[in-house]
Amino acid sequence: MLLACVSRTEYRSLLAGLESVTLNFGDVLYEAGDAIRHVYFPCTALVSLLTLADGHLALEVGLIGREGMVGVPLVLGHRASHVRALVQGTGTALRMTAARFRMTIDRSPLLKQELYRYVHRLMAQISQTAACNRFHVVETRLARWLLMTHDRVESDKFRLTQEFLGHMLGVRRVGVTMAAQALKRRRLISYSRGDISVLDRAGLEAAACRCYVAVNDKRQRASAGSRRENQSILEGD
Repeated sequence: MLLACVSRTEYRSLLAGLESVTLNFGDVLYEAGDAIRHVYFPCTALVSLLTLADGHLALEVGLIGREGMVGVPLVLGHRASHVRALVQGTGTALRMTAARFRMTIDRSPLLKQELYRYVHRLMAQISQTAACNRFHVVETRLARWLLMTHDRVESDKFRLTQEFLGHMLGVRRVGVTMAAQALKRRRLISYSRGDISVLDRAGLEAAACRCYVAVNDKRQRASAGSRRENQSILEGD
């Protein structure tokens, strides 16, 4: 979790401005153009970032779990969201008001530095996802997306409807059905009435496009590097 980068003393101070909330599947935290009134640090919840076209067509460009935060424009000094933030997986999160968040990062250089790193990682995920949606077939994209979800929920089972998956992948429901059935025939997943189980993680990784490895490697390298650097800073203090 991003907040883990700060010292224990600073974290205790942060807790005064955080409240634990439950985010429910289908909740819209912001629409594109909305003022950001709260930022969210997911614990067990999952949030999708969706870009809109023609006012109603939606395509996922980013996925946020416990590794990140929802409301990154505030880190860069912008107060409005440019995407729809939609809860993909029910779970808990820590919430802070936008005003308190701005004051907090101004007082915590270490937290601000970690947030900048996270924004960079999220931008890498968004750009890779854009290329993936343009050039790769639905089956490999679905495998990539299921792996990203699996990484964040830390469970082999999760619930996702065909309609929701269609929004995430930018395809019609029939496209989702065909891709899911192909993965099911290969015994990589089971899928029935929106309930998905990952049966063969290694096989699913082999079925996914290289975009999953590209984004995941960057995320892991960046996380390891920031932990080492933050530990050095804290020990120096």
